[in-house]
Amino acid sequence: MTDNTIVVSTPPHVKSKRTTRSIMLDVLIALAPCAIAGIVFFGWQALVVELVAVAACVATEFVYFFILNKGFSKKCKDAGTVCRRFIKQFDFTSVITGLILALILPSTVKWYEVLIGSIFAIAVVKMLFGGTGKNLVNPAAAARVFMFISFAITTYTAANIPALKFESGVFTDATNLSWLFPAEGNPSTKISVLDLFLGTGVAGCIGETCKVAILFGYIYLSVRKVIKWWQPLAFIALFGFTAVLTSGFAFIATGGYIFDIELFLPHIFSGGVLFGAVFMFTDYTTSPKGIYGQILYYLLAAVLVAVLRYLTKLEVTSFVILIMNIIVPLIDKYLIRKPFGYKRVKKIKQNDTAPANAAANLIEPVDANGAAYVEKEGE
Repeated sequence: MTDNTIVVSTPPHVKSKRTTRSIMLDVLIALAPCAIAGIVFFGWQALVVELVAVAACVATEFVYFFILNKGFSKKCKDAGTVCRRFIKQFDFTSVITGLILALILPSTVKWYEVLIGSIFAIAVVKMLFGGTGKNLVNPAAAARVFMFISFAITTYTAANIPALKFESGVFTDATNLSWLFPAEGNPSTKISVLDLFLGTGVAGCIGETCKVAILFGYIYLSVRKVIKWWQPLAFIALFGFTAVLTSGFAFIATGGYIFDIELFLPHIFSGGVLFGAVFMFTDYTTSPKGIYGQILYYLLAAVLVAVLRYLTKLEVTSFVILIMNIIVPLIDKYLIRKPFGYKRVKKIKQNDTAPANAAANLIEPVDANGAAYVEKEGE
C-alpha cells in the first residue's frame, strides 16, 4: 500500500540526508570506545549494567508506544500493525539514553536499580513529555540524579587495571574530590595525571574513567559534525580555570590563597566533567539553539560545575546539566536568533526634503516562518 501522506511545513525547506536515526547512530559509534573501555576496566559487571540499561530503555519506549497507540485494544487485533509502526519510527534515541545512563553509573550498582532508573528516564522524562525532541531535560542525567537520591549511589570502585604511576598512594575511595583541595583533603592521597587520563587504578563510573576513549568519541562527533568542536573545549577550558581559582581558597586556612595551575589537568580529568561536556551538554533537545545562547550556556555551566564541586567536594555534573536544561527556554527567549535570510536595513537620515511619512523607508524582510520584520526610523 502506497503512503500518499502529504507533509506540509513552513519555509525555508532544507534538504539533507541526515536524519535523527543517522545522528543517533553516529553518537552510538562515538560512545562505543567508552563502553568497551568500561568493560575492560570494570569487567563483566560493567557489561551487565550496559545491557540492562539499554534493554530496559528500549523496552520501556516500546511498551509506552504500544499502549499509546492502542495495541491492546480489540483483543490485540492491531498489535502487529503497532509493532511495525514502532520499528519504522524507531530512531535509536532510547538506545543512546540507556547507554549514556549506564556509562555514568558505577559498575557496582544493582541491576534492579539500573532497571528502575532506565524506566524513569524513558517513561517519565522522555515519553511523558511527548517523546524524542520534546523532553525538557536530559533523560540520562535526570535518571542519574533520581538514582543518586533514591539509592544513595555514592561509592565507586577502582578499575581492575592498577595505576601505572604512584604518587604517595592511589585514591580509590568513594566519589569524593577533596584530594583536589589539598588544605581540606589529604595531600598524600593523589592520583597522577597519567592515571587520570588513562583511567588506570582510578575509581569512577563505567564510561567516565578512561579519558582516551572519551577523546576518541569527541573527535568522531566533531569530524561528523554532530557537535560543534568548540563547545566541549569552551566548557572544559573555563571549567578548568575556574576550578583552579576555587581550589586556591582551600589554602587560606593554612597560610593564604594560592593559585596552583598544576591542578588544571587533574580537575579536568577527574569525575564526569569530560564525558558530560562531550556527550551530555551537547544534546540538541536540551541546549540553546542560537550561537549566543550556546556560548552563555556553556560558560554558565562551566562556572557552576566548578563552584559546586568546590563547595560539595562531590561530582555534580549531572545536577548542573539538569539546572542548565531548565533555564534553556529562558536563554532561547531572551537571546533570539537572527531570522533566516534577514539583513538589517541601513538607516537613512532624513533631511528637510525627505517625506514626513517614515513609512516610505519601511522594508519588510521575511523570516523563516513567513512573518514580516518592520524596521521603523528611529528604532
